[in-house]
Amino acid sequence: MVEIKASDVRELREKTGAGMMDCKKALTENKGDFEQAVDWLRKKGLSAASKKSGRATAEGVIASKAEGMKGIIIELNAETDFVARNDKFQVLAKDLLSVSIANQANIEKILQSSYPGKAHSVADEITNNIAVIGENINLRRAHLLEVKQGVVASYIHNAITDNLGKIGVLVALESSADQSKLAELGKKIAMHIAAMNPDALTAEDVDPAKVAREKEIFSEQALKSGKPESIVEKMVEGRIRKYYEEVVLLEQIFVMDNKSKISEVIASESKNLGSPITLKAFVRFELGDGIELETKDFASEVASLAG
Repeated sequence: MVEIKASDVRELREKTGAGMMDCKKALTENKGDFEQAVDWLRKKGLSAASKKSGRATAEGVIASKAEGMKGIIIELNAETDFVARNDKFQVLAKDLLSVSIANQANIEKILQSSYPGKAHSVADEITNNIAVIGENINLRRAHLLEVKQGVVASYIHNAITDNLGKIGVLVALESSADQSKLAELGKKIAMHIAAMNPDALTAEDVDPAKVAREKEIFSEQALKSGKPESIVEKMVEGRIRKYYEEVVLLEQIFVMDNKSKISEVIASESKNLGSPITLKAFVRFELGDGIELETKDFASEVASLAG
């Protein structure tokens, strides 16, 4: 029997984009002949993944779940919304949640980990799915929230199935209060975050560069009014306070009562539940957020193809 070297398997995988186990099988079936193994993979339709791996991915799903004091959220991208509704793609997304939480949301470690119930890695399973489904698939990001005491609540907005949707939110509440009550509060706050998309938890967390930019804009606007500099400074201070109310979670008005700040809602629940509650952190993922896609008109695309 011909010995199959790990270096040959790796080289075949790099050339074809097929899964590691498929590459090993291809070499074994073809007695170590590299080119015949390439042809074998092509005939099986597995080498197509390499061509698909360069295509842009801005669709897909946000997947999220909470387990007591831990919560995980990931973004798994595909090329079209049609694939996002594919059962196989959704199973992949849900399986990646458990792998992600076990690997502290470290993308590199997630991809290297064993895929649940399989002998190969997560990276290989993604490659296999690319070949089978016919679109590029990319695990774009992952985030873990954890508290020492309390709960992490999860919310998916407009869920297409359990734990999957277009917008996902995690909220970490630290408290010794009843966990079911905390989870209820956490979900309400998560729903607010999904709707209002705050930039930061506290005013101190806001990017100083953004604050400086807002101050500059407000100052120019105020100076044009012709008012004295002392009045201008107070006007700018007032506008910055208003800015914080728009972008800081604890300063935002709760969408469910339209009158109380989030900080006041938490203080009220702390009193009702007889235990201090601290909103430690939150994370909000929106599908495709920050992805820039190249756009071409049809005529330009045809012209580029024609050389």
